[in-house]
Amino acid sequence: MGLPDLDTSVGWSFGFEFDGIQIKQIQEVSGLKMEQDVIELKHNTSDGKYINKKLPGRPKAGEVTITRGLTGDKGFQDWVKKSHLGDMPGARKGGSVVVYDYQGSEIKRYKLLNCWPKSLEIGSLKAGDTSVLTEKLTVAHEGCEPA
Repeated sequence: MGLPDLDTSVGWSFGFEFDGIQIKQIQEVSGLKMEQDVIELKHNTSDGKYINKKLPGRPKAGEVTITRGLTGDKGFQDWVKKSHLGDMPGARKGGSVVVYDYQGSEIKRYKLLNCWPKSLEIGSLKAGDTSVLTEKLTVAHEGCEPA
């Protein structure tokens, strides 16, 4: 067996999809993690020794924040409107964070289950500022798993 190819994953080549719609020109994705509860089992053995054992519990829900430069694309704000107006069946989507290699081929995908937009934050508006204006979408999900 050969050594794994360590040159394929780069932190700057990624994207976000929800229900098959690709969101491009993303600057940052943060909060991407898979986590579950820990159950503690405390008991005594038959010979009287105390044991504290940790068992895997239920998967935890989480949040992912997606940052991109502000554009005329209304995809984020339209999605947020659905959840803020109570259209949760329309707001809940299947989503994925996709990581690409140097040539733009997909090498890893992380599925977000039943995700919906929690908030949309526009970057600070400041006279004289020369930085790019951004929008940050915080997406709540009911689980994250590698696809």
